[in-house]
Amino acid sequence: MTMKPKASKFRLRTTDPKATDDKPQAARPTPPQQPQPRPQVQRPQQARAPQPEQAQEQPTPPVDANIDSPAVASAEAEIDTIRKEGLTGRQLRMARRVAQKHGLAVTSDFDAVRQLRQNGIDPFERSSILELVAPNGGGNGGGTKPPTGTALAAGGKMQLPQTIQQGRALTAPDPAAAAERRASEIMRIQQDLIRRRRQRLVSLFSRLAIFVLLPTLLAGYYYFVIATPMYATKSEFVIQQSQPAGGAAGGLSGLFQGTSLATQADAIAVQSYLTSRAAMVRLDEEEGFKAHFSQDHIDPIQRLDPDASNEAAYKLYQRLLTIGYDPTEGIVKMEMVAADPQTSQRFSEALISYAEEQVDQLTQRMREDQMSGANASYEEAEARRKEALEALLTIQEDLETFSPDSEAQLVMNQIGQLQTRRQDKILELASLQSVARPNEARVNAVNSEIASLETSIEDLRLQLTETTGSGNSLASKTTELRAAEENYQFQIALVQQALTMMETARLEANRQVRYLSLGVVPIAPDDPTYPKAFENTLVSFLIFAGIYLMFSLTASILREQVSS
Repeated sequence: MTMKPKASKFRLRTTDPKATDDKPQAARPTPPQQPQPRPQVQRPQQARAPQPEQAQEQPTPPVDANIDSPAVASAEAEIDTIRKEGLTGRQLRMARRVAQKHGLAVTSDFDAVRQLRQNGIDPFERSSILELVAPNGGGNGGGTKPPTGTALAAGGKMQLPQTIQQGRALTAPDPAAAAERRASEIMRIQQDLIRRRRQRLVSLFSRLAIFVLLPTLLAGYYYFVIATPMYATKSEFVIQQSQPAGGAAGGLSGLFQGTSLATQADAIAVQSYLTSRAAMVRLDEEEGFKAHFSQDHIDPIQRLDPDASNEAAYKLYQRLLTIGYDPTEGIVKMEMVAADPQTSQRFSEALISYAEEQVDQLTQRMREDQMSGANASYEEAEARRKEALEALLTIQEDLETFSPDSEAQLVMNQIGQLQTRRQDKILELASLQSVARPNEARVNAVNSEIASLETSIEDLRLQLTETTGSGNSLASKTTELRAAEENYQFQIALVQQALTMMETARLEANRQVRYLSLGVVPIAPDDPTYPKAFENTLVSFLIFAGIYLMFSLTASILREQVSS
């Protein structure tokens, strides 16, 4: 809780000089006042404000020593009213400072509030208080002078004015001179601020002109005047895979059939080949890449030396060739830049032919291996089939028979016929012997026929199993020929299997073939594509501005760190 400070009242009384000669004037007793508590504020000891040297005392008419004038009574009434407002000690000190600033002669803090209000000045206005603070700490090194009525301590700090004691004569300063002096000080400070601001702006614009504008102008001059017009030919192609006959291939490979994932590796391989030194060297050997960019009409930055190395030519080749692969669509986009449109188109067509050859070479070895293996298997099976056929023919010639099965069947038929006749003769013999007195001649004849039939049947059976005069039985001939025939049939089956494998390998090899299909045919442009002067100049400005900003921030941070 802030207590109301008690301010001492000091009255200025004037006496009649004639009255002082006759008799001394008795001072009118001051009515007693109730003491008021003052805030306990620790304030440094202040020096008294110097009194003006040219103090002029205003003559006043003689008044009674015991009666105040109406002006004094009115001032005291106003001071009592102000005292009842409950102003704090800080507000009263602020009012005294403002009054001192405006050159008012006050007798107390409350009187300072009264006089400021009479002059239309807010004693507690913040802007008025801030103007009291002297620049640069108010020292002797270049600040404004302290207002009238203040004193400087030994350390150079401004001290607050002290209450004027009773009985001291006051001299009001000239308001016009104080205002003129204050205006001149403010003008000098403003001019100093303007001068410093101008110096900083001039320094800033000088640095910007040297480090940003000048390089940008040089870059713009190069792009607009010196740079050789370049022509870019654009083309697009896609790598396709042949579809297998009878629908998609089985297994996991059928999942990606017909999509860009099936040829993604091939497209990336082609892109890598076109951006390699091998493609550049081949383009130089076949189309004269170095000779084209060594011409005299090309600007020095883009021109190649006549005896330039492959590394220098490859660096220029990387800048001029732009190629990219779109994995979503499987399209390879290519842009080739040259000094004239016809050469640009010719370079693009040559690179596309290189890409097509590279695509074909990617699967050529695989296809050759597949077909060579299938052809070797088929040729080997065919050779074994011929050998089996020759062995069968040799056995038939050696055995002097075409088919042992047919001969055996013939012998079996003969044996069957003979057995039938023998059975008839046995029945006939039984009928002859059924009578009481059979004919012996007939019985003997029938017995002889039955015996000859049995002998014939036995001989025929011996031909099937026993070795004859030729050295081979019919059974051995049949077995040997049957083995040869079975071997021949087996070799025929192997030949058919090898033929099927060869056909499958041929289809697989055809499926492995990659085709390069042009989506956008390279066509020579009519107008130069590069340089894009305005865009390149703007980019150069942004780059130089960014570099300057980075270095200026770094320098500011280092300066702040060093100063702190």
